[in-house]
Amino acid sequence: MSGHTYNARHEQAISSTVRITGRSKHTVLNLLVDIGEACAEYHDANVRGLSCNEVQVDEIWGFCYCKEKNVPIPLQGKDGLGDVWTWVAVEAKTKLIISYLVGKRTPECAHDFIFDLASRIDTRIQLTSDGLPAIRAAFGDNIDYAQLIKEYGVDRLAEARHSPSIVLSVEVKPRIGQPNEEAICTSFIERQNLTMRMGMRRLTRLTNGFSKKFENMVHAVALNFTYYNFARIHQTLRVTPAMEQGIADHVWEVEELVSLLV
Repeated sequence: MSGHTYNARHEQAISSTVRITGRSKHTVLNLLVDIGEACAEYHDANVRGLSCNEVQVDEIWGFCYCKEKNVPIPLQGKDGLGDVWTWVAVEAKTKLIISYLVGKRTPECAHDFIFDLASRIDTRIQLTSDGLPAIRAAFGDNIDYAQLIKEYGVDRLAEARHSPSIVLSVEVKPRIGQPNEEAICTSFIERQNLTMRMGMRRLTRLTNGFSKKFENMVHAVALNFTYYNFARIHQTLRVTPAMEQGIADHVWEVEELVSLLV
């Protein structure tokens, strides 16, 4: 199947894959684990030494097994159950996913995510987030960093239809260096959040396709981002983000993703 027509949503349709291939669900899930691990290793080894200008970061909500409020009392506190957050960093110009991490919304996960991001970039960047710790610890003074903080109003209708509430105000707070005010925004990472929800059924707001195991969600995210970076042509760029960044010289076919297993 051509990488031009492949939809990243397909790797989430486990039951559909079972019906189409005639293979067992166990076999399909094992393949997801294997290729997810291979994609994560490839990203870790090759998405490095980057020359970037503007980077935006955010975290997107999902859940494993069940939502946090519905975790049974005997299972409360067990790792990998309940609310799960995917931390993502995107480069504004190339749309490349530089770094990602699947975990909780804790200072520890934020720390690991930011240090991983810093380890992959060789240039001084302008970073925009809604608020993260450890920025100076990871980058020192070699960064222009600003927070963009939005205040949301309570919209009962929006809550009922599972849509974001209205934005009442936006506050910009320069934190480190001299960030360019015109470039302080989170529009690209917010668009990437939408792309993730459309491409991975596990992250849609109303879904019965959520991950039952934390490990499966981690592998699905790794596969999604490797496909997005290397095999999916960006509508604006007309090439893949990896090609725009200079870490790939062609559009990957799905067969090349599979070949990572070898």
